[in-house]
Amino acid sequence: MNIQEQVDDLIDTRPGRQLLTPVYDDPAHPIVDGLLYRSGGNTAAYMLLTDHGRVIVNTGMGYEAPHHKRVFDAIRPGPTHHIITTQAHVDHVGGVDLFKEPGTTYIAQANNPACQRDDKRIQGLRMRTAGIWFDMLGTDARRIASENPGVSMAQSEPMPDILFENRMALTVDGLRIELYAAVGETIDCCVVWLPEHEIALVSNLFGPLFPHFPNVNTIRGDRYRFVEPQAATNRLVRELRPRMLVTGRHEPIVGADLIEASLERLDRAVDYVHRKALEGFNAGIDVDTLMREITLPPELRVGQGYGKVSWAVRTFWEEYVGWFRLQSTTELYPDTTAAALAELLDVAGTDAGFERAEAALDRGDAVLAIKLGEALAAAGLTDDPRLCALMASAHRYLYDHGGETSFWEEGWLRTQAERWDSPGS
Repeated sequence: MNIQEQVDDLIDTRPGRQLLTPVYDDPAHPIVDGLLYRSGGNTAAYMLLTDHGRVIVNTGMGYEAPHHKRVFDAIRPGPTHHIITTQAHVDHVGGVDLFKEPGTTYIAQANNPACQRDDKRIQGLRMRTAGIWFDMLGTDARRIASENPGVSMAQSEPMPDILFENRMALTVDGLRIELYAAVGETIDCCVVWLPEHEIALVSNLFGPLFPHFPNVNTIRGDRYRFVEPQAATNRLVRELRPRMLVTGRHEPIVGADLIEASLERLDRAVDYVHRKALEGFNAGIDVDTLMREITLPPELRVGQGYGKVSWAVRTFWEEYVGWFRLQSTTELYPDTTAAALAELLDVAGTDAGFERAEAALDRGDAVLAIKLGEALAAAGLTDDPRLCALMASAHRYLYDHGGETSFWEEGWLRTQAERWDSPGS
């Protein structure tokens, strides 16, 4: 198997959204026995052993931290010299307060406080929609609480003790560590490099699935993620030439040649989509057409279990040009599409609307069926059994025809189908 076939195999054996279901290691899983241990969860926490203590890299959500601490303590309870977070997302910083003890220093990249503030600003929006993708019944939280009675599960909003700008080198109780500023899911990402072992802990730097197309914007809500800084980050990690790449989900990638080939493929794939999108914009091709037509050639195939090529095209337009598509005066004003469709439906009649929507679904145009269904719903037919069946079937059609691959798309389509199956619940 040549190196490109090995990259293909890596993509096929790390297929996508299935890897995003939290799996909790118990006991902690040895990545490198005597040096590096993993405790899985929404995003894995890692423990680095020093001569007489430990360094914790990422701490999970607040409710996960008691589990991480228990399984790490079983190997070495401390002292905890340092805590390092590789980005400021809540599934990295949530357990900092639980792990921190007298003498512990928390280190993060300089943009960490700003990124935490961004998350706080839209916390209400995210909490309202989180149930689409995440377990809001607290199944894991209740189990972890029962296994760790009396231990705080509060979500930390920690302020780092040390903020570094570009690079920081330290020797912690006999262990050499280098920290490099990077840009990926956030602008405060940090690569934890162990030079003597040639191991790079990157967590979700390239997204939680690797090698998958990155989310240049996530539909759950976040700031846009720009291509050029991500490309620079890709080059940074490749220049380190790691023998092991430790990610936020699943097993590490092992082998310098495989890591290099995977990062090169990922870099070329993102660059290809970026260039094709810009060519299309400059040629006057509309965004929707480009979303349909831009695809990766076989030699640049990467997974799309998290980010998607079509979503990236739309995001690139908005990054460069903004929300105005230069196609209609109505884009300058609050959207009246629903009202316009309702006016047309009033003229044509709801029976005609149903017939057109059902015919669209029959020929496989589920998106058009949903748009017409939304017009029927706006006309006051939300609880109509015929409409509910149409909308549930249209969302299931999209799910069954590629929509189950992406974690974000699968969650949205599944919850929408369930919503229309049980209207009013």
